[in-house]
Amino acid sequence: MHFDQLKNDILGKKYSLSIAFVSEKKSQEINRKYRDKDKPTNVLSFSLRPNEGELVLCKAMIKREAKESGKNFDAWLGFLVIHGMLHLKGYEHSSTMERLEAKYDKKYFSGNRRGLLHDESRGGRVFERRKKS
Repeated sequence: MHFDQLKNDILGKKYSLSIAFVSEKKSQEINRKYRDKDKPTNVLSFSLRPNEGELVLCKAMIKREAKESGKNFDAWLGFLVIHGMLHLKGYEHSSTMERLEAKYDKKYFSGNRRGLLHDESRGGRVFERRKKS
């Protein structure tokens, strides 16, 4: 999946972005070291310089979250990349950030996000479980 156009739209053409995929173990290690949270996470954003940053994604977690919620892996990955880029742009979790996520999600990934809820007690977004028929 190529994110060049999305990166240029959110961060600008002069922004240098690297995207790394890591194991759950490495994700947990990085999350513990930089955020004092001893658990793996789906995406971490690191601003390195004013026009340079990195997204660290855990593919295993993203696959599991997509499967558990009935989401398409590529669309969920895209959403998390949007989320990470907005953090690099300086946004914190807020209604403004959610509006921008929805805008870019719709523009680049058709906005197929049924079942996504916001839950501050769990650090942001969580999935709404689908009811079985």
